[in-house]
Amino acid sequence: MADVKLYNPKECVITVDGVYITGLGEDMVSCEKDEDNFSTSVGAQGDVVVNQSCNQLGTITITVQGTSPQKGYLMGLARSQSMFDIWVINKSIGEKAGGTKAMMKKPPTLEQGTELADREFEIQVFDYTVE
Repeated sequence: MADVKLYNPKECVITVDGVYITGLGEDMVSCEKDEDNFSTSVGAQGDVVVNQSCNQLGTITITVQGTSPQKGYLMGLARSQSMFDIWVINKSIGEKAGGTKAMMKKPPTLEQGTELADREFEIQVFDYTVE
């Protein structure tokens, strides 16, 4: 019999400087390391060099609804240019990403039309880790 796992998006917990983020948009969150762990170069005679990267930068993008209770808090962080910690955890699938040193890249694009658009907050994590 096949192993069946259950994924529930409500089990994804996002904290920014200890504040639990609610009112997430449809895309919720994405987490990505900015650079590969290594690069390679090949010499004229076929010798390969593996160059390890020490770059620990990552980007986390949080999407919240325009009516999220934490939208104002996140906007304040974008204006303040202060450093904070950020963690994205989903225990049911065993994933955790984030870091203790992060900053908001810029305020989100504000779109208003026939429907209220989600707001995307792009966060640079300086000590990005994924478990």
